[in-house]
Amino acid sequence: MSGAEKAPAARAPRVRDAPAPPPEDTAAAVLLDADGLVTGWTSGARRLLGHRAEEVLGRAAHDLIAAPDTEEGPRPGHRHWKLGHRQIRSGRRTVRVRHRDGHALELTVRVSRLTGRSGRTGWLVAVADDRAAVERLALLSEAGTRIGTTLDVMRTAQELADFAVPRLADYASVDLVEAVSLGGEPLSRVGLDAGRVPAFRRAGVASVHEGIPEALWTCGAPVFVPPNSPFVRVLTLGRPYIEPVMDASTWGALDPQRGRLIADNGIHTVMIVPIQARGMTLGIGVFVRTDNPAPFEQDDLLLAEELVGRAALSLDNANRYTRERSTALALQRNLLPGALAGSDAVEIGCRYCPADLDHGVGGDWYDVIELPGDRLALVVGDVVGHGINAAATMGRLRTALRTLADMDLPPAELLTRLDHTVNRLAPHDREGTAAAMGATCVYAVYDPAGRRLEVARAGHPPPLLVSPAGRASFPEVPAGVPIGLGLPVFESAEFRIPDGTLIALCTDGLVESRAEDIDTGLGRLAALLSRPGASLDELASGAVAAMCRQARSDDATLLLARGRTARGRTDRPPPSR
Repeated sequence: MSGAEKAPAARAPRVRDAPAPPPEDTAAAVLLDADGLVTGWTSGARRLLGHRAEEVLGRAAHDLIAAPDTEEGPRPGHRHWKLGHRQIRSGRRTVRVRHRDGHALELTVRVSRLTGRSGRTGWLVAVADDRAAVERLALLSEAGTRIGTTLDVMRTAQELADFAVPRLADYASVDLVEAVSLGGEPLSRVGLDAGRVPAFRRAGVASVHEGIPEALWTCGAPVFVPPNSPFVRVLTLGRPYIEPVMDASTWGALDPQRGRLIADNGIHTVMIVPIQARGMTLGIGVFVRTDNPAPFEQDDLLLAEELVGRAALSLDNANRYTRERSTALALQRNLLPGALAGSDAVEIGCRYCPADLDHGVGGDWYDVIELPGDRLALVVGDVVGHGINAAATMGRLRTALRTLADMDLPPAELLTRLDHTVNRLAPHDREGTAAAMGATCVYAVYDPAGRRLEVARAGHPPPLLVSPAGRASFPEVPAGVPIGLGLPVFESAEFRIPDGTLIALCTDGLVESRAEDIDTGLGRLAALLSRPGASLDELASGAVAAMCRQARSDDATLLLARGRTARGRTDRPPPSR
């Protein structure tokens, strides 16, 4: 090499984080000064560890990466420097570092001492072998977008199995404790410590083979767990199990059926990982290989643990949500009326559709109340919010409204008194401020003898009337304001309707969604209900099925009433109040 081609004297390289996306071969390296502060951060280091250059420059290295050889002092003949109480020396070694999002990576790094022209000393920490770590990081990043997309326990478990096959295993299954899949208590509270093997249910399964021949159970089926098997040891100890080379005879002794399945399908290596979240065990994930001849290694087990760990948090959230939703549904069912009965003069139909699983139970309610003079009060309401609190508030409002209805008040006056009652019933904080209990409501009184309908609404969608000939209309009824705002400004509207007119009351969850506004939804509902001669059950079922075809973020309620045709019925004025 000529003198012109010779490299200059050794000096600390200038290492910067490139603003543009780094090329694939950009090395992961960190430049440190003599005090252990980060002075350089490559694009490869950002890609590998997640930190941007502006986040780390000037910070102490031991705040960002775990210093190697923390329990071992420097060897003779090796240069070293201190980071607090830590010792780092020149050379190559394997270290565990933490990614920006918190998970651990095991890397092989090379630490080199650098000396500049001024004599100042620095250090270059370069990743000597980061390909596997980068691939694993990319896999985990993809898992974050594929696992836990909903708050459905069974679907989340299936997403974990689908993601693991074929990326990690040829076959994977996810078995949850029975109480978990049903939204009950976790394993640690159902008697494992007492020596009893808990009941499992298959929640997810996937295979590279069509028909999944490796599986003894399908999704949703109960799963048998041998008492002395590795499955129970994993659950008892809370630690994963890996068998690089499976002994089919040992498995056959534990469970002959499993032993035959292992031999018939060429299962030769297995990993069993506990599914744990917040200190509780939810179930187990099983990973095996059949077509892939490579046995599972510790790196595979580490990847499986990280995948299961991410899925476990989603499963725990889904399980908690399922329990809360089941409780809210049970509360709501108990607070809503059972089968609605009309009268000899009025037939009734009703359908209720809960919100989709991701949004939870809302506060819809409906009611039909008998009034003096063979009249009926028709009620549909909607409490703001979702969950147990909305269901409980709905129960209080329904009870209050029925009490006021017994006083046979005009609709506008009833809503006014309901607003006052809600404000008195609202819980108060320590300072005496009342909590908001907002709700919308429509209250209609139908007199079948006089064929008169009187309606008032509190911020609720208007009633729909469909004539016997199938002509739909929305009568003008003042909108009012929602219940609970302390602004009781309600007005009634009264109509005389033909005999056999269909009266439809609904909540906004039925006619409004992200895909269409409420006016469009009301128009669709009117078209669906304009079917002369159809029974109320047919109309209600068909309308709700069509309107709720896509997942909804709110409950949907539809209440229908229609006067029965009665020969010789004479009109009479409404009873005096």
